[in-house]
Amino acid sequence: MFNQSGFNMASGTFFGLPSYVFMIITLWELVWKSMALWRAARNNQLYWFIALLLLNTLGILPILYLYVFSKKGKK
Repeated sequence: MFNQSGFNMASGTFFGLPSYVFMIITLWELVWKSMALWRAARNNQLYWFIALLLLNTLGILPILYLYVFSKKGKK
């Protein structure tokens, strides 16, 4: 039975995913989001920073931002 947070105490799952899968997904999102937020802040792109901060897309939006939409910072 799931509690209010979605964690199943009996089987150690989170919304049907094993705990280790959830941790890997969380780490993946954290790494990409951190890199994208850093670049958006350095490039003074407030709207991108807010979008990246609020939307959780399993790393898809941060990856797109980093490789498609952002300009490389000045070296």
